[in-house]
Amino acid sequence: MVFAVAGCSGRGPSDAKGQETTTGTSATTYPFSIKNCGIDVAYKAAPKKVVTLNQTAAEVLIHLGVADRIAGSGYEIEKTPDAIAEQYKKIPLLSAPGQEIKHEKLLEAQPDFVYGSFASMFTAEQSGDRKQLHDLGVPTYLTEFDCSSHESVAGANFEMMYEEYRRLGRIMGVPAAGEKLAADQRAVVDKAVGAVEKRDTPLKVMWFYSTYEGTPWAAGPGGLPQHISERVGVQNIFADAKTKWAEVSWDQVAARNPDVIILADLTRGEPNDTAEEKIDLLKKDPLTSKLDAVKGDRFISIPGTHMDPGYGSASVVPALVDGLNKLG
Repeated sequence: MVFAVAGCSGRGPSDAKGQETTTGTSATTYPFSIKNCGIDVAYKAAPKKVVTLNQTAAEVLIHLGVADRIAGSGYEIEKTPDAIAEQYKKIPLLSAPGQEIKHEKLLEAQPDFVYGSFASMFTAEQSGDRKQLHDLGVPTYLTEFDCSSHESVAGANFEMMYEEYRRLGRIMGVPAAGEKLAADQRAVVDKAVGAVEKRDTPLKVMWFYSTYEGTPWAAGPGGLPQHISERVGVQNIFADAKTKWAEVSWDQVAARNPDVIILADLTRGEPNDTAEEKIDLLKKDPLTSKLDAVKGDRFISIPGTHMDPGYGSASVVPALVDGLNKLG
């Protein structure tokens, strides 16, 4: 999640024009177009010089096997997973750590495709809005989880993520890789869900992302944390919030008294970013120290970037299920 601030709008994937379906492993036929976040985007050929606006977008393309076509990336906020570190370090960084790519820097890379995970980055103040890029002949793709910054997405689920892999595979001319990535990630999620130990009463959980000027931010409805909560049979205490990442209050947290707190472990360097710092904050505060989850050390730590859509999202499910099962 980007602060300030990430979010999405409720649009699901649409059928591609110029091909029968977005599924299948047959070679991509160019040109074709896809309706992405309500915009028809034309792709004339397989991209050769891609700019990814954020680290997790770059990681998706690496897992699709097209790392050598990434001409630049930005918004790097955590250590790259060891499995792809060698490929990632070869990608030129077009912004300082934790910073968005500016439009001028993006254009210097001469991209023929731009892919990003946050609507807030596709703005004139940042990398350039999508129309601006399209007018320059540079097609884009914005994850359907974040068509409109900070809004909940109706029906947000892993199927949307799998479809994004398929679409990117088509765009990049490697549809078989998109299908394989979707299948592999589905298998990870389904296996973990099958290992959930059933409870008579669902546990109440808080997805604690970060604090901003002392105020906590937590997962609400319309994002993957809410969907994951439903899949593993727990109750998100802020499922009634107005946005998928909501600014809440410590009084609200205390009143809803979660059984378990799921901590976003972040390495951006902001106050209370790491899981360890969050635990220290919760235990020292007179109000939150009385929460059942805090008194019982009922914490589960998850890499913060994995709470947003991306390759790491599927790994949240086995980590969460394992943590919940160990809590008994």
